[in-house]
Amino acid sequence: MTQRPEASLEGDSTSKRKGEHIRICLQEDVNGAGIETGFERFRFRHNALPELSFDDINISTTWLGKALKTPLLVSSMTGGTSESGDINRRLAEVAEARGWAIGLGSMRAAIEKEELAASFYIRNEAPHVPVIANLGAVQLNYGFDWGDCIRAVEMAEADALVLHLNGMQEVFQPEGNTDFRGLLRKIKDVCDALSVPVGIKEVGWGIDGDTAERLAEAGIAFIDVAGAGGTSWSQVEKFRTTPMRRQAAEAFADWGISTSEALIDVKRAAPATSVIASGGLKSGVDAAKAIALGADLAGFGRILLPNAAEKSRAKAVETLAAQFERIEFELRTAMFGIGAGTIAELRQTNRLENRRYGYA
Repeated sequence: MTQRPEASLEGDSTSKRKGEHIRICLQEDVNGAGIETGFERFRFRHNALPELSFDDINISTTWLGKALKTPLLVSSMTGGTSESGDINRRLAEVAEARGWAIGLGSMRAAIEKEELAASFYIRNEAPHVPVIANLGAVQLNYGFDWGDCIRAVEMAEADALVLHLNGMQEVFQPEGNTDFRGLLRKIKDVCDALSVPVGIKEVGWGIDGDTAERLAEAGIAFIDVAGAGGTSWSQVEKFRTTPMRRQAAEAFADWGISTSEALIDVKRAAPATSVIASGGLKSGVDAAKAIALGADLAGFGRILLPNAAEKSRAKAVETLAAQFERIEFELRTAMFGIGAGTIAELRQTNRLENRRYGYA
């Protein structure tokens, strides 16, 4: 594609915003208020006689035809600055070692200013695990098209592309793009044009079943529900916006569909579409619940960021490796506790109970 007017200035602005987002997420309270993931309402019924050896529990899986050591994902977070490039490479190194898939943050900055592409390139650190490139779907209404989506995939040597939906964030963002008209048709065009799977993710407010059904009909291969219960991007953007919008952001602190509710709704509406559960997951037990409710992968985001942002690269890799290992151990232990020896058996379990209604 031809160079856009003011591309250099746009890239600088986008890069600056990404740096601010990292600082805010590390230093401020940006969790949604009054809303939880919903996984706390579910509890596994303990199996005192699992008839399994813990050492034999197998958490390997496949996702979009690719083998994975775990059903776990480093959720899309960052990119576009030297600091975020370091964070991505550290996450990628540990993801490769532990067998997690990994998503990149929005690559808009690299499309606008190609010298920023290095902050998104993690193939040297993660040559074998699935890497997911990422662009904002709304940018398809602001000069981007399927050709830019191809560029993003090529820049990252990615296995898939996710288009993120972040309308509420864009409203509160001072420089936000808020024209979401006609996007479904353009998303379909991207699905038709790309040779890799194309997915959709929210950024923390969840996706409902009706939307999932329309997206599946458009050709989307996977949906990351990215539900409410973790980071709220209206709470992030309130630290960057006007006093009026900062005050207004408080009215939306509990906005969104909880992660578990979105997962159940999407799985019912689009059963043939691969589903990723992210949004506020904190442990391997959360991951186990998500998989038992129908998720193919469970994604972890901001909970990994403090360790990834350690000043010392060696310290960051060490603490991340321990964190990844703990989450995997929790997942395997939950499976042992219900007598599920494989991820397939976990998906089919009848031992997940809804504490409010008495059924899964």
